[in-house]
Amino acid sequence: MSIGYRRGKKEIPVQNHLNLHAEVGEMLSLIGPNGCGKSTLLRTLCGLQKPLDGKIQIQGIDLDRISFSERAKLFGLVLTDQVRLGYITVKQMVAMGRHPYTSFSGRFSEKDEQRVEESMAAVHLENFADRLLTELSDGEHQRVMIAKALAQDTPFILLDEPTSFLDLPNRVEMMLLLKKLASDMQKIILISTHEIDLALKLSDQIWLMSPGKNLEIGTPEELMKNQCIQSVFHSESFGFEPETGHIIIF
Repeated sequence: MSIGYRRGKKEIPVQNHLNLHAEVGEMLSLIGPNGCGKSTLLRTLCGLQKPLDGKIQIQGIDLDRISFSERAKLFGLVLTDQVRLGYITVKQMVAMGRHPYTSFSGRFSEKDEQRVEESMAAVHLENFADRLLTELSDGEHQRVMIAKALAQDTPFILLDEPTSFLDLPNRVEMMLLLKKLASDMQKIILISTHEIDLALKLSDQIWLMSPGKNLEIGTPEELMKNQCIQSVFHSESFGFEPETGHIIIF
């Protein structure tokens, strides 16, 4: 697959010759320098923009052959921008994840209610149901958006910079939570992140992207051993400890 943009009849590629594969139960981290195409890849995978070439399949289904509403049953998406709507409760926001399954009237079934409750419990929000979004901390708000994606009941969840507004304890907690959700709920969770050290510690697989080069895929240990991480993030100011992946300041 090739990804990028179209301006009239002109194609502007960002990444070419991508051949990506993911398994259920894995947390994958997409890392790379700014401007290399991470967000473009996420938008392409979930159907917000079309690939320049190639195709995407999930569970054997070609995404270009199904409707947007059908895609909403395959992909959950959590973007960087925080949604701070006034006068909407946590439960109401999480319940929006069930809309692909409701009838034309929008009426919820018993199953819909159950999935909303289960999704809030999965991210430890069961006691927050009636809280307004405007009353939440950044970390709590991010968990609400993840619960909404879980309520959507999709096999694939994409998150663009899920820790960007969080302090260090909450960043670590968020990454641990996502890894546990991938394993316990048997989902594929793909995170675009600049948290290189946490990604190397917690990810099952790394998708390493850099401008003008093929995307490297492997376990954190494999990519560190092959010097791939060090090559992409080369700097005179810091490096990576080969065994642990810890950042070393020179």
